[in-house]
Amino acid sequence: MEFLDLGTLVFLVAAVVIFIQLRNVLGRRTGNERPPFDPYTAGRRSEADPKAAQDNVVSLPRRKPAETAEETYAAIDKVAPAGTDLNKGMRAIRDADANFEPKSFVDGAKMAYEMIVMAYADGDRKTLKNLLSKEVYDGFVQAIGEREKRSEKIQSSFVGIDKAEIVGAEMKGGEAHVTMRIVSELISATRDKAGAVIDGDPETVAEVKDVWTFARDTRSKDPNWKLVATEAED
Repeated sequence: MEFLDLGTLVFLVAAVVIFIQLRNVLGRRTGNERPPFDPYTAGRRSEADPKAAQDNVVSLPRRKPAETAEETYAAIDKVAPAGTDLNKGMRAIRDADANFEPKSFVDGAKMAYEMIVMAYADGDRKTLKNLLSKEVYDGFVQAIGEREKRSEKIQSSFVGIDKAEIVGAEMKGGEAHVTMRIVSELISATRDKAGAVIDGDPETVAEVKDVWTFARDTRSKDPNWKLVATEAED
């Protein structure tokens, strides 16, 4: 029988100790281990396994699926009863523009309304040009120019919108037209060159009722709607 020399014995002891330490740190394989995190497949794994989704520390937002025509028709029916001219008009716009949805349109129109009102008061031609049709823009710019010639300034504060609703909708060829009735609150006063108030009241909140029509060429890649007509409600 051959005896192991001292060097070989030390090597074997060291190997056993290392094996035991690795076993304690890494544990045993039981067949139920979680696979290593893979950022490229984590999304697919999460959809198939809800528990795996909870285990991921970072989750990325998923894009909201586009509404089907049927879903949008249902949203239109809530705004206007089926069979009415308003309902038919909005359905026709939805058929021509897959992105048209009543609530989103109203929300966007309300933001555009405030921007236009304040841009007109400030004489901000650049902002107005991006939001108005050429005909409406020319009218606004003319009024701003006349005001500036008289050295008049509008002091205006937008309080908010009380009501905004779609009251008309139709397709005119390839162009979609949507008419909004908007009731807003505004503090507005016009001052002359000397600073005296010649119109409005700088301390009174006034109710303003407008009927505005927005339009968009559905054949264009430009998704933006522009104001094409304005009138004050009696």
